[in-house]
Amino acid sequence: MNLAQERLNAVCADLKLTGVANAATRLAQEASASEWSYIDFLDRVLRAETGQRQERSRTMLVRTAGFPVVKRLDDFDFAFAGAQKKQFTELASLAFIERGENVVLLGPSGVGKTHLALALGLKAAENGYKVRFYTAADLMRDIATARRQERLDNLLRGNVRMPKLLIIDELGYMPLDKAGAHDLFQVIAKRYEYGSLIVTSNLNFGQWDQTLAGDSALAAALLDRLLHHAHVIPLKGESYRLKDKRKAGLIERRSTANTAD
Repeated sequence: MNLAQERLNAVCADLKLTGVANAATRLAQEASASEWSYIDFLDRVLRAETGQRQERSRTMLVRTAGFPVVKRLDDFDFAFAGAQKKQFTELASLAFIERGENVVLLGPSGVGKTHLALALGLKAAENGYKVRFYTAADLMRDIATARRQERLDNLLRGNVRMPKLLIIDELGYMPLDKAGAHDLFQVIAKRYEYGSLIVTSNLNFGQWDQTLAGDSALAAALLDRLLHHAHVIPLKGESYRLKDKRKAGLIERRSTANTAD
């Protein structure tokens, strides 16, 4: 490394311009070979810095979203699930986030609701949106803990209201008590016409009062806000996770009349 390179690296370190430091030598060689103007060279160096910063931002957004695993739409078996790929391709444009719309995925266990929610969330994070993923059980647990520790406002502001997209997975698998049902309503209310939600549930809407401590009025108020601007997508069929066992005759095929576990 020559003295000029050392000075450049030192200045870039002071200014936190790691993209410039990484690209400057290569781009200087290209500039000499192609006879770029000084402005062209500077433009390319700054674009390298911008590109690296955007990549770091995308990586951080994915890391802080809370995704349990990485899932992509390209890996989803739409034919097996009986889902319309075109519908999810349109959602993957992320226009629903810009419009502040919600997505509600309904269906029995194993048909791919979580996969689809995670895939849309990952797409959003990779495109620069702040995303937060929760299972309904984890969200209620974190809210209860934050209330005991007197930091509920911080949790609701940072993890519930701030993200452009909030994902609540597996709503309905565990019934909530009255306090939990009220907390969930507050989450939906704080997101209403402010940011987008993706919610997955094994219950049809007529059963949501069952998971909300039997409070039909609260369920109606929650659904009114959730569904005002929403894409509701029912998913049907067999469990993808158990398809191989069914093929082998180890598990009986689920009745097509059932829509929820």
